[in-house]
Amino acid sequence: MRLCDLLSKDVIRIPLKSDEKYAIIREMVDILCRAKNFKDCDGVLDAVLEREKVMSTGMGDGVAIPHAKTDAVDDLVAVFGITEKPVDFDSIDNQPVRMVFLLVAPAGQTGPHLKALSRISRLMHREDFRERLALARDGEQVIATIEQVENKYFPL
Repeated sequence: MRLCDLLSKDVIRIPLKSDEKYAIIREMVDILCRAKNFKDCDGVLDAVLEREKVMSTGMGDGVAIPHAKTDAVDDLVAVFGITEKPVDFDSIDNQPVRMVFLLVAPAGQTGPHLKALSRISRLMHREDFRERLALARDGEQVIATIEQVENKYFPL
């Protein structure tokens, strides 16, 4: 499973319009629901917000990965966005966030969900990768950057 295959231009937003943690999550779920034409957008949002209540998904280094599993989706789906300004996300390093990956998986798909979380985390801990993503101005540049780095570090 490759991140560049989970993303498409219609699920990437630069910049995200929201400037508060929960508003960003709502905005990203809305992007996902419009792009994938989900019938139960409230179910997706509720699942992500419930997961966020358990523990913040601000992983540090200016990155957050809000995620959840829910029967409201049939396949693993993702959204990526970069905020216009740094946002407090209650991150483990107490630093604000600029890059956000939202990941939602079907309730019964623990394996793919964990693999995607792991891949995102490993890539986003690389400073050079974050710097390259920060320069992206649109979805095509984001996907190309992710694909190049995945090909380098996770060849098929």
